[in-house]
Amino acid sequence: MFKPKLFVILPKLTKEQLLNDINAGVLVGIVALPLAIAFGIASGVSPEKGLITAVIGGLIVSLLGGSRVQIGGPTGAFIVIVYGIIQQYGIDGLILATIMAGIILIIMGFAQFGSIIKFIPYPVVVGFTSGIAVVIFSSQVNDFLGLNIEKVPADFIEKWTEFIKHFNAINYETLSIALLSLVIIVFWSKVSKKIPGSIIALIVATAVTHLLDLNVETIESRFGEIPSSIPAPFIPSFDLLLIKELMLPATTIAVLTAIEALLSAVVADGMIGGKHKSNMELVAQGVANVVSPLFGGIPVTGAIARTATNIKNGGRTPVAGIVHAITLLFIMLILGQWAKLIPMAALAAILVVVAYNMSEIHIFRKLLKSPRSDVVVLLTTFGLTVIFDLTVAIEIGMILAVILFMRRMANVSNISVITRELRDQEESEDANSIENKTVPDGVEVYEVSGPFFFGAATKFKEIIYRVENPPKIMILRMRNVQAIDATGLNLLSEIMRDNKKEGATLILSGVHAQPLYALTQYKLLDEIGEENIFGNIDDALDRARELLGLPKKGRPQNFIPVVKREMKYD
Repeated sequence: MFKPKLFVILPKLTKEQLLNDINAGVLVGIVALPLAIAFGIASGVSPEKGLITAVIGGLIVSLLGGSRVQIGGPTGAFIVIVYGIIQQYGIDGLILATIMAGIILIIMGFAQFGSIIKFIPYPVVVGFTSGIAVVIFSSQVNDFLGLNIEKVPADFIEKWTEFIKHFNAINYETLSIALLSLVIIVFWSKVSKKIPGSIIALIVATAVTHLLDLNVETIESRFGEIPSSIPAPFIPSFDLLLIKELMLPATTIAVLTAIEALLSAVVADGMIGGKHKSNMELVAQGVANVVSPLFGGIPVTGAIARTATNIKNGGRTPVAGIVHAITLLFIMLILGQWAKLIPMAALAAILVVVAYNMSEIHIFRKLLKSPRSDVVVLLTTFGLTVIFDLTVAIEIGMILAVILFMRRMANVSNISVITRELRDQEESEDANSIENKTVPDGVEVYEVSGPFFFGAATKFKEIIYRVENPPKIMILRMRNVQAIDATGLNLLSEIMRDNKKEGATLILSGVHAQPLYALTQYKLLDEIGEENIFGNIDDALDRARELLGLPKKGRPQNFIPVVKREMKYD
């Protein structure tokens, strides 16, 4: 389970595939260059920190990951949370929060949370992803239009208020470079799909800016020189008080990393027909997020666009991801001095395209036609991400999703009281329907349909305590209960206690494997008694007659006896 894909695939790697992986890795490295710089700057750090993240993080994800083709590095999803942490806690706070997030991810991986994380509701994911897209777009308005606002407010409403105030100060030379870059990025794919449009846009925009000596802000004019080396690792100071304050942002980074990485891995599986190891992937992402900030990097996760580029160019093993990291390192060491000439407007254009792709407008519109409860979760998560904070958005979105899950579980889990006095006596298609059975006086038969979770348990409790004259024997049919949780088990325990006070007996019918195992673990099996647990309703009714001192009706002709540990579930 925890063996990296690289070590599984290496013995089977052919020379032909190795060459394809090297080719794909070089191309992905080139694609990642402008994105790494842009994501670093947009996150509120210097451009080389984005490159360091792509090199260190990308290398570790490929070495230790659970996916064949995952490409790790900085992504647009982190811009909002990283920028917010830096504003409040500074760069030291970001480093500490990222390391904490990495540790959380490692724990999640070894605790085998890889499959659980996939069940985060889709409206929550789309809500905060679309919200992040809006925030990224807003963060680039200043550089796209050349408004030259020295300190752009972090708050969304204040930010746009400031933009509106400065609209008359648009730098049209900057706007021209931004639009030129945007056009190249959008339409270059019609010329060539091998070379990314973002690289062509950077080259053309940089050349035009300097040849025409345009009044356009560059990386050099804002940040100065870009270091052409990776710094030595350093251990940050650990302040217990700061750790407590950063626990929530760190958890947000961890959850966001897990969602992005596993979504990317699932998409990649669909493209190559493979299957990733989700828990190993979480461990790899965790290690990457622990190590990357030691070199000055920012949070790392799986990058869907770069992973897709890797696959489309022939990458099929983690070797491509390793080559991608080496390519970026080479570019940083050899060509880093030229990166300082890149116009900020060109990077803004790249991020505007990234924001549009992240927004998934068509999916957002489709979800607006979903059930009202899902729409509420979608819009709430989206609105909170844009107006307030990503951390708050994920928290509230998940809470809403859990509440809705509880409600839906309660709705789909039917509890019905069934007695021989039922009015409708027509023959049922179900041969085991209670309508076709003879229920003795003093016996009540209840049936639970669906998972016996918290919502269903509450409804069940309401129903059984409405009965004015408690029965001497209660039969609970569980033929459609595939799973039971702690709340359901606790309710059964309460029923057992109440039955003992009243001198009544609880009989279970049609108990499946998971509920039976849960009853054993909860120590309820002995309390109920194995003699009161049956595989079908006929035996359960015969047991009730035995307890009442009545003659047994006898087994039906089509009765299948219990053999060893097998049960005939009715």
